[in-house]
Amino acid sequence: MFRRGWFLPIAAVLGFSFLYAPIVSLVIFSFNENRLVTVWSGFSFKWYGELFRDPQMLNAAWLSLQIAALSATIALVLGTLAAVALVRFRRFRGRTLFSGMVSAPLVMPDVITGLSLLLLFVAMESMLGWPQGRGMLTIVIAHATFCTAYVCVVVQSRLSDFDRSIEEAAMDLGASPVRTFFDVTLPIIAPALVSGWLLGFTLSLDDLVIASFVSGPGSSTLPMVIFSKVRLGVSPDVNALATIIIGIVSLGVIVATIIQLRSRPKKARG
Repeated sequence: MFRRGWFLPIAAVLGFSFLYAPIVSLVIFSFNENRLVTVWSGFSFKWYGELFRDPQMLNAAWLSLQIAALSATIALVLGTLAAVALVRFRRFRGRTLFSGMVSAPLVMPDVITGLSLLLLFVAMESMLGWPQGRGMLTIVIAHATFCTAYVCVVVQSRLSDFDRSIEEAAMDLGASPVRTFFDVTLPIIAPALVSGWLLGFTLSLDDLVIASFVSGPGSSTLPMVIFSKVRLGVSPDVNALATIIIGIVSLGVIVATIIQLRSRPKKARG
């Protein structure tokens, strides 16, 4: 009984320490005055000022946010349509091939995906003259390609448990299939749509390998700029940027948790 009572807390402390100790150390050293990130010489905010005076880092961050938002939105539309086709139309010619093509980016290595997309864009440019060069457009197309698979999996799992009688009741009351889809189905699966969009946004914002293949001059994303800086040694302004991102993500998680906790009593009363 004694061992069982102490095992779970100790395991939890060790597990959380393994996961979050590096993040905590990164946040602490982002306030280090010394340029050497491993030598503490005093508390200072100067590296945050250096970060906001670095046009390369700011431009890369803004480009990454634009690419992530566009890629996630395109992936949301395509992934939702693919999920509806796989769940609602269980028997059609080529379903197995279509399902395999949608799921392929989930298991395909990023190097293979990036190289294949690079060859595709080069062939399209030589044959069709589009896209001209590689930049933001090619990165958006590449990110939307693999994000679609993740969105499809999330939405497909929600549609598999969907109560079709609700849609049938709406159509019995005179609603067309299109109106039923937009007025009934989409609001019910909205949490899955939001989750899919956020997942696609995060994956696009975090991608380095695929973006390195399909990007060109003047279109370096934030992970590419950070990687180029880290190759020459960890810079303190990179710690500051990572701390800001951690703070934004933590704030988003706290707000989402508060909203979820406040909505529970309303659901219970309903």
